[in-house]
Amino acid sequence: MTQQSSSPPVWFRLPPGFHDIGPGDIASLNAFAEALGSPAAERELPQLMDALEQLTVHDVVHTSLGFHPEEPAGVATSLFSLTVRRAEQPNPRLTVARTALAISRSALWTSAVRRFIDLPSALACCLVAGGLSVPDVEQKLFQARVATVHPDGLHLLILDLTSTSTQHSDSYTDILEAITHTLAFADPEAVTPKVAGTSRLLEVLL
Repeated sequence: MTQQSSSPPVWFRLPPGFHDIGPGDIASLNAFAEALGSPAAERELPQLMDALEQLTVHDVVHTSLGFHPEEPAGVATSLFSLTVRRAEQPNPRLTVARTALAISRSALWTSAVRRFIDLPSALACCLVAGGLSVPDVEQKLFQARVATVHPDGLHLLILDLTSTSTQHSDSYTDILEAITHTLAFADPEAVTPKVAGTSRLLEVLL
């Protein structure tokens, strides 16, 4: 679920291997990096935490890190984020189309595919995925981005999954699409009170 009070509530389910993370989680991340025995991870964590703090300025309301085993003995990592912004105009389909077009036109893409996603909610939804080339960063990145809208018609939702493990691009695209299908706008764990039915025994006795 999203945590910022200024945003409408959004629920979603992340697959195994993803762990919620925020700017206050540096101590637990350091312990995790030490357990992995990865000096590179320990060096990069401060940069990651600085980046997470900057994301809040860009309306990012949730971030999670993905850790998945990779043969022969490694870990593939990824970053999931959810951004919630005010929609600039009232037509939700136009909002999604314009957002997806703006995303796909970024000069950072080295390759990209675009397609619409059919959601059970019938909300407009578009996915853009491909390779990224970021200035001053030698390593290539893969990113999948989904644009959709909140049922209130007032908010745009952007889901991102980014990783340096470009060899798993198809899997990461599938993961993000699966997460998108879990989007809910009412608490899925809320129990609906059952309406008391008429007692058949009471009818007989009366």
